Amino acid sequence: MIIRSAGSRAMLHARASTSFVRLASTTSRDKFKVVVVGGGSGGLAVANQIYNRFKRAGKSLNPGDIAILDAAEYHYYQPGWTLAGAGLRPKSDFQQPLASLFPSYISHIPENVATFSPTTSSVTTSSGSKIGYESLVVAAGLKINWDAIPGLSQGLADPKSGVSSIYSYDTCDKVWRDISNLQSGNAIFTQPAGVIKCAGAPQKIMWMAWDHYRKTGRGYDVKIDFVTGMPSMFSVKKYSDALNALRIERGIGADFQHNLVSIDAGSRIATFKKPDGTTVDRDYTILHVTPPMGPLDFIKASPISDATGWVDVDASTLRHVKYDNVFSLGDCSSLPTSKTAAAITSQAPVVTENLFSLMTVGSLSNARYDGYTSCPLLTGYGELMLAEFKYGLEPKESFAKYLGDQTARRRLFYHLKKDLFPWAYWNRMIKGTWFGPSGPFRPHFD
Repeated sequence: MIIRSAGSRAMLHARASTSFVRLASTTSRDKFKVVVVGGGSGGLAVANQIYNRFKRAGKSLNPGDIAILDAAEYHYYQPGWTLAGAGLRPKSDFQQPLASLFPSYISHIPENVATFSPTTSSVTTSSGSKIGYESLVVAAGLKINWDAIPGLSQGLADPKSGVSSIYSYDTCDKVWRDISNLQSGNAIFTQPAGVIKCAGAPQKIMWMAWDHYRKTGRGYDVKIDFVTGMPSMFSVKKYSDALNALRIERGIGADFQHNLVSIDAGSRIATFKKPDGTTVDRDYTILHVTPPMGPLDFIKASPISDATGWVDVDASTLRHVKYDNVFSLGDCSSLPTSKTAAAITSQAPVVTENLFSLMTVGSLSNARYDGYTSCPLLTGYGELMLAEFKYGLEPKESFAKYLGDQTARRRLFYHLKKDLFPWAYWNRMIKGTWFGPSGPFRPHFD
């Protein structure tokens, strides 16, 4: 047995107390160099990139100078929910405790923001705490309006309703159960009009269902329909034309500009509204629903939002159009491009470079965002169409000069989606070392 003297015990107690105070200081401060609102894909990526940028310039920030505010218990790799819905990966692969993802140099404040006060460079949390900042980055995501469709929440909660959605961790595995259990009948896949995250996902899961039924001998027994509030298969004409041709070739029905407005899960009837205001009822055996989405309420009601509720930023610099020390990226921003994780990989370096320049020399750098985004469109098991484009819905393809036209469906692209991208997300992107089309190589801005 080792017996320590009273002096030794006092020294140990002093060290423990000092350690506790140092640790607590990272979350008890009321002002930070940089405050990031949201601990999702954009928030974690940009916070780490900002820290790394200062360090690389020899101007290292002190540990805790960057704070992320987010009360969520878990962090999700949301693109993985399609893989779970297609039976390719367990959904547990795409969830980690949020607190476990913070490096020691970033403070985590486990609270949500309630209000913004950009004129005083501060935010107020849901508990009433006021947090000041020198620069603010808003990366809070968007709101999924599950209750906007009567009957949807009830249908999702009922394991026998046939209603499912890949747009939630809680329901993405129900998608696979419904798809795999269906022996015959009508399978309807919906997409709402308006802005949603990853606008290709509603049809990705449809293509995977079609291929599953074909491979298991049920292709003639299950009728598949894509019923969408949008006017075409995809926003970019090049990919839309290719997808529509594939839809016709595979015998999948479609109704365009038909918006899902209600579900009667007991009778298995889905009601859709047409452009002229009339409605049509459709019988379904299984119904995959993409719910409508929009800006978060606390942003919509704030002085940093535009008229539609998104954080109002310049489309190229990602700085707020009115408040010079406020930036935004990801789903909550007003950027006129598809809201995807891929878009964030190109947005985060621009925010980082411009924020760093503003804080060190007082003006923005030459870093500009061109609207790059990507949608890896699963079209079956072992194949994928990789859509990449920028502002103006103009294709910006990374592999075309090596492999040819990216409307061609390739196994290589499939394995990027299934295997590489999830690995890169957990091991590189949210740690600030993955930069989209350039992979692990940080872009340089002239």
